[in-house]
Amino acid sequence: MTSREEKRQMKSAARLYAVQALYQMEISGQTVKAVSREFEAHRFGASYEEGDFAEGDTGLFRSLVEHAVNWQALVDQMTDRALVAKWPIDRIDPVIRALFRAAGAELTQMDTPPKVVINEFVDIARAFFPEGREPAFVNAVLDHMAREAKPASF
Repeated sequence: MTSREEKRQMKSAARLYAVQALYQMEISGQTVKAVSREFEAHRFGASYEEGDFAEGDTGLFRSLVEHAVNWQALVDQMTDRALVAKWPIDRIDPVIRALFRAAGAELTQMDTPPKVVINEFVDIARAFFPEGREPAFVNAVLDHMAREAKPASF
């Protein structure tokens, strides 16, 4: 039986993997199917000399990646509205862009509470940018997006 904490960790890992997969798709031009298959085969719980990859929630990972791709135009428009004028999403770092797309997909297409989505993806931003201002930027943009997507939650 999987404990509550293990389930939470698996969901966190799935979110991280979704951001990485979306980034890889943008950079390489690979399809959802190809990237998903690669991540599930070579990341989810895999062990390598360099260390182990966390086990991820496969269902959440698949949903995030598919929703991010299927609803990308909507999520990108939401992100653009949250950004400063004259600073469109295509000028954002590709890792942060992938993060916004995964978080936006979860905010708009899933029942996860917005505060959970914001906290989880800010933690991912901290993992990628431990020394920078990016986590605060991600927090501000996701807060704006969450208020637009789920105003009743605030």
